[in-house]
Amino acid sequence: MSQVNNGSQDGEETYATLRNNANAIRAICAAVEGTLGPKGLDTMLVGARGEVIITNDGVTILEKMDVTHPAARLLIQVARSQQDRVGDGTTTATVLAGALVAEGVAQVTRGVPVAKVVRGVQEGIAFALRSLARRSRPISGLDDPLLYRIAYIAGREYADLAGLVIEGAKRLGLQKLREEHFRFSDVILSRGKAEGEVWPGLLIQKKPANAQLEFPPDTAHILLFQDAFEPETVDEEALTTDAGFHKQLQLREQFREMLGKLIELRVGFIASERGIDPEAEQFCTDHGIMVLQRLPRAELRRIAEYTGARPLRRSGLRKPAHELAGYLGYAGHVAYDERLELVRMAEGKGRAQVSIVVGASTSEVVGERLRIARDAASSVQAALRGGCLPGGGAAEMAVAHELERYRETVQGMEGFGIAAVVQALRKPLAQIVVNAGYNPLEKVEEAKAAQIAAGSDSLGIDCDTGAVKDMLEQGVIDPAEVKLHALQAAGEVASAVLRIHTVIKMRDPRTEE
Repeated sequence: MSQVNNGSQDGEETYATLRNNANAIRAICAAVEGTLGPKGLDTMLVGARGEVIITNDGVTILEKMDVTHPAARLLIQVARSQQDRVGDGTTTATVLAGALVAEGVAQVTRGVPVAKVVRGVQEGIAFALRSLARRSRPISGLDDPLLYRIAYIAGREYADLAGLVIEGAKRLGLQKLREEHFRFSDVILSRGKAEGEVWPGLLIQKKPANAQLEFPPDTAHILLFQDAFEPETVDEEALTTDAGFHKQLQLREQFREMLGKLIELRVGFIASERGIDPEAEQFCTDHGIMVLQRLPRAELRRIAEYTGARPLRRSGLRKPAHELAGYLGYAGHVAYDERLELVRMAEGKGRAQVSIVVGASTSEVVGERLRIARDAASSVQAALRGGCLPGGGAAEMAVAHELERYRETVQGMEGFGIAAVVQALRKPLAQIVVNAGYNPLEKVEEAKAAQIAAGSDSLGIDCDTGAVKDMLEQGVIDPAEVKLHALQAAGEVASAVLRIHTVIKMRDPRTEE
């Protein structure tokens, strides 16, 4: 009798852990699912010091939330993974993961072994990924009208932001946008009270070290230091000796002499990763050379790529002038914009680059517009790389029906895990219609019946009228890569959460010591 009771208690304990984790996941999903779709609303985030962020960007909400539950943190990692990989679709990934966990827990508490449910979930996710990839429509190029619709939908229907993103994409070119390590969203920056613009070059968000100069637009040879722009130094221990002190004086004198090469080479712009020696700064000021200091290495790399410059160490100034010339880049236009407090660089001799400026009246609004524009840019880049799919949850609905038919052929308890994936795939459409004010059960069944009758995967629900419409004809389109990665990431975190048997707090090594 006692053995039976123990087994019952163990079972209840296992279910308690699952339910606890599922409740934490549910709480996270509730914070973001209300933002999904064209009728989704905003969330106000309030900081400890009264700072306010108003947004409907899923990753921003999740990153700023005060979360302590370990299972909830796993879900936040889904959003981070989605953001790092494709830059958009974090809300969809979170909603899918939450639905998978909820459906999986429901199956487990019915008595289906966790291992069977997890295996079925993994099998269902793999099937759904293949089905989505097969349904993907290619984008013919930068002039494809579908591309603007993708930017418009991802850009929360802000036509001005979608226009800026598309113009920037055309200036960059298809080859650049398809580069594996290039992130289109990184070229977008925000400025309060600025007009939206696409600048055909680089906008560097730094004030010159010699800001007292007025720098008229001019051509410039570019010199970059992956180091400090200052004399070489001896170590502190050697500096305490006479020999070390004289060596330091000698190095400084050599540095002064080397500065003359800047005039010989007609250098007009210098940027360094670290600080700048005051004497070097004064020399550059006297000779009209713009100097930027303490630039991130990524920013130096962008300047180098755009201008054709090769960054060097400060010891590189020892090279003869004709050798040093090989490290210089070139830009036909360099100027400091005092109104926006940034450096404008154009007509570089290196690879093509653009910068997109997003403006608004207040800092809170400009921050949100920046996030929206970056989502639009990420979606455009993802569509050019991997094609597009009908949006509004229509593609997921079609895959759910196909997976449901496949589930009927599966023998064994893995079918319950596949059924969980089927229900989760219907969640995006259901949540979108809930946010639009309609009954999700009714509208999901309407869309399902219409897709089956027409043999189409693009039929969904119009959030304005509640009628069944073709999402492609309505211009509701999503990048395939965003949907694929969202589903894959959601499946991985759901499988991980479902397999958690117990939660044990680790001891603190510092307490032991």
